[in-house]
Amino acid sequence: MKTGMMTILLVDDEKRLLENTQKLFEKMNIRVLLAQNSNEALSIITRDPIDVIFLDIKMPGTDGMKTLQHIKRIRPLTEVIIITGHASMEDAVEGLKLGAMDFLVKPLSMKDLLKKAEEAFEKVRRHSELLESVKKSENL
Repeated sequence: MKTGMMTILLVDDEKRLLENTQKLFEKMNIRVLLAQNSNEALSIITRDPIDVIFLDIKMPGTDGMKTLQHIKRIRPLTEVIIITGHASMEDAVEGLKLGAMDFLVKPLSMKDLLKKAEEAFEKVRRHSELLESVKKSENL
């Protein structure tokens, strides 16, 4: 069962946004990991269990939508919330189809980030409980 401290991965090429958001989340007793590009993000999720990922879809290098697909393949139960300063309805729909939980537009408010993180963490927790219950019933 998923309990305890939430772990968030922030993926964005804006270093200041990462650092400021990390400080605010850590004050709320939330563990935060940072990645400035898709490669860093994928490296982190292969070695660290992450509950919630805030993923910028417009970064240099690998496209954010491709990164989302990789994330969902590696960690299907991790919830991903897309963030972007270049919002389009097409991006939002594509991201949701690829498994993102939600879509936020920059500038981001800490209140919105925290609310979405809590919603996503609750969903991860419920899914973990369900999986545990299924595993227990299969072992009977």
